[in-house]
Amino acid sequence: MNKLLKKTLKILLPVALGGFILYWVYRDFDFARAKEVLLHGTNWGWMLFSLFFGVMSHVFRGWRWKQTLAPLGAYPKSGDCVDAIFVSYAANLILPRVGEVSRCGVLAKYDDVSFAKSLGTVVTERLIDTLTIIVITGITFLMQMPVFLRFFEETGTKVPSLVHLVTSPWFYVVLFSIIGVLVLLYFLLRMLSFFEKVKGVVLNVWEGVMSLKSVKNIPLFLLYTVLIWGCYFYHFYITFYCFAFTEHLSFLAGLVMFVGGTFAVIVPTPNGAGPWHFAVITMMMLYGVNATDAGAFALIVHGIQTLLVIILGIYGWLHLSLVNRTKQNS
Repeated sequence: MNKLLKKTLKILLPVALGGFILYWVYRDFDFARAKEVLLHGTNWGWMLFSLFFGVMSHVFRGWRWKQTLAPLGAYPKSGDCVDAIFVSYAANLILPRVGEVSRCGVLAKYDDVSFAKSLGTVVTERLIDTLTIIVITGITFLMQMPVFLRFFEETGTKVPSLVHLVTSPWFYVVLFSIIGVLVLLYFLLRMLSFFEKVKGVVLNVWEGVMSLKSVKNIPLFLLYTVLIWGCYFYHFYITFYCFAFTEHLSFLAGLVMFVGGTFAVIVPTPNGAGPWHFAVITMMMLYGVNATDAGAFALIVHGIQTLLVIILGIYGWLHLSLVNRTKQNS
């Protein structure tokens, strides 16, 4: 019963956290406006084009993952690597971060790849991705810092007092987001301490982590990394052209919101629901979009992108099952 309760809480707590933040963000929102924009104010040609980049980001990530597995003597099929990525992102909707584990399980089942070693390569991937977003963030901040300073000068915005900060609902949104990240770190540390008790597993994970040193084609690895993050950005940025109230926003404005949204999804909620909306809406208002339109944008774009993740996850699961079953029968 205790184990069942823990599993239930692991699923419900991220959903509750995301639901709480969404409630605060949209508590006074005009949902009729979002419906109007969805049905009559969305350019679906641009939206479908943006989804192409969403699909390709997963494809490139699958190809890059296969490359990092090669030094370990593991040669899974490219299609299985991509399908595993599709499944992993869909799994994250059920339980944040479980997708990293599930994709290793997929290759262990269908390609006989060591689970522990492949998990090590995932750790390496995440370290590379962290360094990448740090670089993107630094460049974006340096390029847009004058814009932020000019905004505060022209509007006369002042830093709010401590009393005003504590009474603001946004304070509690950020506070609960931080608490969510701390809880995630706690569970990760507990998992790490568990692995430390199993020396053989740790050594296999470490071997996977160090696989990057032996990757044969480093330029190709770097190209995949650039393509992955380029696709992530255009998956978001192109959606600006879907709506009349965002099509005027610049490339740099897109970078600022992309960085903010990327950091927001660190908070363990399904597909970043809640924190992502909060970050994008707040930053979009910084560039002159009114709160209602910004809220509609976040709601529609996030909803459609989440639907894409679900569809790709179902496709990946079915494709893995059918292709490997066919090979077993032949």
